[in-house]
Amino acid sequence: MRPLTFIVGTGRSGSTALSRIINLHPDVLSINELFTSLGRAEAVPRKDITGEEFWELLARPSPGHDALVRNGAQIAEFLYLRRPGRFTVEGTGIPALSMMVLPHLTDDPDGLFDALAHEICAWPRRPAGQHFEAFFDTLCEWRDRTVAVERSGYSLHWVPQLRAAFPGAKFVHLFRDGPDCAVSMSRHPGFRMIALTAEILGLTGAASVAELTGSQVDALPPDLRELMTRRFDPRWVVEHEISPARLGRLWSRSVVDGVRHLEQVPADHRTSLGYEALLDDPERELTRLAAFIGVAPLPDWLAAGQALLDGGRRGSALRLPAEELTALRESCRPGTLALRHSEPRADAAVNSSASR
Repeated sequence: MRPLTFIVGTGRSGSTALSRIINLHPDVLSINELFTSLGRAEAVPRKDITGEEFWELLARPSPGHDALVRNGAQIAEFLYLRRPGRFTVEGTGIPALSMMVLPHLTDDPDGLFDALAHEICAWPRRPAGQHFEAFFDTLCEWRDRTVAVERSGYSLHWVPQLRAAFPGAKFVHLFRDGPDCAVSMSRHPGFRMIALTAEILGLTGAASVAELTGSQVDALPPDLRELMTRRFDPRWVVEHEISPARLGRLWSRSVVDGVRHLEQVPADHRTSLGYEALLDDPERELTRLAAFIGVAPLPDWLAAGQALLDGGRRGSALRLPAEELTALRESCRPGTLALRHSEPRADAAVNSSASR
């Protein structure tokens, strides 16, 4: 098994840009949004499965992602839609692996999908974690890469499951100024769906949408009930009033829980990377990241990576009305304090951001 690193965070923290930068390195296999595509890190079954069963896990469509596409939501991370292939949400659905993972690696995601199906379905029965490791190794061999880095945006809460499945993996905690991150979340259809889903689960007491009964759905307010139908108006998701402070609470919960999980990872297998620090000194931070994941900080790669960074949205929370900004900062306070007390590098970035 080649060295494996997970970049984890709350999402809307510059992780998409970081994936693009990592993908430029000739020694790194950049695995983009794999566990988001599969729905959760719990997608790694705790049992032995065949190659065909593993392929089914990778290939079956994500109902939530297909629903967003079917209803017209514009999600920039859904790379397959930029140059659609043979799969459609109105047909058999878009395979989970095809939506965000394969288009990040190739201009022919359908071709790579077919090649992987032929390879993986022949694999023997073994623990699911070993299948994933073999999957990463196969992609590394095909693309002549020496290390693998998986990055899923909304993944900080998956650290315990990822550690259990991949005990030798390293972790990079990518974080961003809380208020800025929450503002970005509040403008993103996917995170607005997460907030609305959390409201539905809070009202019903269900542990997940899949566990909702018909009577629980019928008892929901009309607007939330519509969200549970096969077709809903995506404009409602975008236009439904969700305050930045509400997303600030989501950010804080994610950070507080995530920092606690990361503290259980051995110190030499974890590090943190502040988005603001990356903008301030990209050469230093990318060099440090390269050393951590086990590759050389090649000068051409550093230059190309810096060119992909855009600090134009930095400080976006400061453009809110004063009352909204005050409420947002208060909602982010628990997460900000958790970051400040986690690691010296995180502490310095938080203090720098807070002083703006």
